[in-house]
Amino acid sequence: MGFEGAVWQVRGGREPVGEIVVDETDFPWLHGTFTPGPGFPGVRDLFARELVLTEDEDWETWEEVHDEIRRQVSLVAPDGPVPEFLLHIEGDRAWFRWSDEPFGED
Repeated sequence: MGFEGAVWQVRGGREPVGEIVVDETDFPWLHGTFTPGPGFPGVRDLFARELVLTEDEDWETWEEVHDEIRRQVSLVAPDGPVPEFLLHIEGDRAWFRWSDEPFGED
């Protein structure tokens, strides 16, 4: 399956959070243009905090923020929801990886 040009959806509780149009692949990561939806303001600060924690290498707090992102949003591939993902959003760019199976506990 080719990924470039594919549209992935980020969904929240009641409103769409946004869409990602994939324009670059760097396996296992996909990168693309992010277009926010009406639900994005409700999670924008979580994504900003997640990036800061990554840069600071504060993995314990990052896990907490990542878990909250996963509680509030889901990632939907062109052929349906994915059970597990890591998603970063910064400005109009998003990059993510996903799995058809839950990630292992390391």
